[in-house]
Amino acid sequence: MPDDRCIVELLRRRKDGASGGSARWVQKAVEKTLELEKISGREVSVLLTDNEEIHQLNHEFRGVDQPTDVLAFALDEGDVGPQDTSLGDVVISVEYAKKQAISRKVTLDAELELLAVHGTLHLLGYDHAEPEEARQMRNRTRTIRRALAQVRGERHRTDNG
Repeated sequence: MPDDRCIVELLRRRKDGASGGSARWVQKAVEKTLELEKISGREVSVLLTDNEEIHQLNHEFRGVDQPTDVLAFALDEGDVGPQDTSLGDVVISVEYAKKQAISRKVTLDAELELLAVHGTLHLLGYDHAEPEEARQMRNRTRTIRRALAQVRGERHRTDNG
């Protein structure tokens, strides 16, 4: 019987800008997104890095010469369908996320969670270029983040109860 669990591999660069936040919680956010989207037997790689590296990737792959918060590189794009078990890669700039967290008045972990969910949804084909697409993506993001809030609450009660 094949294993239908999803595997989320997480790597954090050893750079000052990539430090901070809970890598474990980023991984959980990706796993919960895949679970709620009913994805099984796939792999996602997540890279936590700094502005310099994400800037290089953004320039090379999107032609945008500046850093960004999150990039998603889906391997299932196009008409060919899934090629293997790897769904794709999500790259998050922790450095960029720190600044966004401050401006949004949220914790770094909350911002990293949002970016992890957002990037994973992109891997699954969600987009926000058109208003209706953006609405659908926002709604899925809210639903997933509510489920993650319940997981956090349960974990908190278990840890302190």
